[in-house]
Amino acid sequence: MAEQYRLSAMIPEDKVREVAERLSIVEVVSDYVQLRRAGANYTGLCPFHAEKTPSFNVNPAREIFHCFGCGAGGNAFSFIMRIEGISFPEAVKLMARKAGIEIEERQLSHAEKQAQDERQAFQRINELTTGYYRSILEQKPEGAIARDYLEKRAATGEVAEAYRLGFAPDRSDGLVQHLRSNGINLESALKLGVVRKSERGWYDQFRNRLMFPIRDTKGNVIAFAGRVLDASLPKYINSPESPLYHKSSVLFGMDMALPTIRTENSVIIVEGYFDHLALYRAGIRNVVATCGTALTATHTSLIKRHAAKVYMLFDSDAAGRKATVRSMELFMEQRLPAYVISLPSGEDPDSFLAGNPVESFRTCLEKARPAFDFYVRSLLAQTPPDSVDSKVRIIDELLPRFKKIADPIERDLYEKEICRLLGITVHAFRKRMGGMELTSRDAGGDQGQADQRNDPTQETLLALICSYPEARAEVARSGIDSLFEGDYLELAQLVLDTLANNDDDQALSHLLESIEAPGARVLLSRMLVSEARMADVNWRTALEDCIRAIEKKALRSIKNLTAQLRTADPDSSEHTSLLHEINALRTRKSKL
Repeated sequence: MAEQYRLSAMIPEDKVREVAERLSIVEVVSDYVQLRRAGANYTGLCPFHAEKTPSFNVNPAREIFHCFGCGAGGNAFSFIMRIEGISFPEAVKLMARKAGIEIEERQLSHAEKQAQDERQAFQRINELTTGYYRSILEQKPEGAIARDYLEKRAATGEVAEAYRLGFAPDRSDGLVQHLRSNGINLESALKLGVVRKSERGWYDQFRNRLMFPIRDTKGNVIAFAGRVLDASLPKYINSPESPLYHKSSVLFGMDMALPTIRTENSVIIVEGYFDHLALYRAGIRNVVATCGTALTATHTSLIKRHAAKVYMLFDSDAAGRKATVRSMELFMEQRLPAYVISLPSGEDPDSFLAGNPVESFRTCLEKARPAFDFYVRSLLAQTPPDSVDSKVRIIDELLPRFKKIADPIERDLYEKEICRLLGITVHAFRKRMGGMELTSRDAGGDQGQADQRNDPTQETLLALICSYPEARAEVARSGIDSLFEGDYLELAQLVLDTLANNDDDQALSHLLESIEAPGARVLLSRMLVSEARMADVNWRTALEDCIRAIEKKALRSIKNLTAQLRTADPDSSEHTSLLHEINALRTRKSKL
């Protein structure tokens, strides 16, 4: 992963190493977090999620950080990338400036130079287009209708300037002539979708529409959305996909929202451009909107880079509810807490704020419900659980989403609440869940991983092999598959392989940066910042204690599974699955 960053960065690897060696992670993090010495580590309030008690740790010996609250971890470059919302090359350059190191990038190839020049040409076209639409709105007689419209919607002056709003007049070639007069190749403009071409010649893509420029996170205009000023359809036309614009990875208003997102550590997602504008005008700035498309996994990944919590504010109609559920699933997959803001029936942010003070909206924000809770109650409202058939249909609808809940405590609480609302037993719910044809992931893979991340026995074992060569040798002789499982097993193997080849202090820090699986990376960073607790322990006694704890756990699991086996239908897939699980546990226990 780091190597990919370096190749794309065109920064010599020795310069990356020099920057890392010149700046300590404590020095880098201290620019953003007030740190205090705590034994071998430094601690402070995590900048990536809201907290009152410090859970953010920096280990200067390993040159890594880890937050025990939100799981964020990595090295100095990772920290800068996350807190500044920038790429690896940008993080290296920023840190190089701080260290007084000059970065000489390699010479661009002909193809790279051509691509760079083309991108700059595209950006100039969009800037000229934005300026043209702005001038029509602000100065020309054709813009009067749009000026009146924005006056009625309280979107003039500083608000219009912040969004760089414009107006496309009802002319076939106004923009075409403007671009030509500025020496623009219209074939390039065609690639951006601002002009079109027919047998009769060139013409404007947008006509008689209020224009919203769509910008990237740095504020560069990359596309446009045009809105009609009457009831005609389609209400909006967006730019097509282009070399600059990929709608599945762009959120409207992200550049305007980022400063507040970083301080609030949360983001509000709305559907419409005017919904975004209404909240911005009201002083609520941590807001983004989808650009006429459904939320995607790329969108949610982008949001997770910058925020620890997300609020969804979609329409209350059937399409809005569907969008809420789909978005909820994406955020569950990202393990990003998501909430749903509910406004009075028939209201959207624009209409609500037009008739209510901003404090009323903040009250709705404070009352936002967890997305899964909102989903469950909405489902029950649509399908009352008044018969066996309806209860089964509700459970089958819920289960695929329920299985995506990663946190074991949250999962347990929701299970009890669902059973209470449906009037069924937990055993019945689990039996229905177990009776389905499931993949290993559907069968609770995420749940298992979440449990393992909180397994103190396996965590202690991992700390022992990180800190004591003798413990590593003993674990290797016993067989790591008899002691570890899940993420811990994968990570233990990586640690043993790494330290077998290189046993210096930085080896595990380098391993941390090479791990792509988020779960394993969180485990290792937490382990490395906590290794001081292993400093003076008797490794053999600790290892024996861990083995005894694993034996007891296996024994309890076998007993529980055997009890379930007695009630399962001998001809069912559940019975077969339980037998396999019991045999696997017995085999593992025999190796201890």
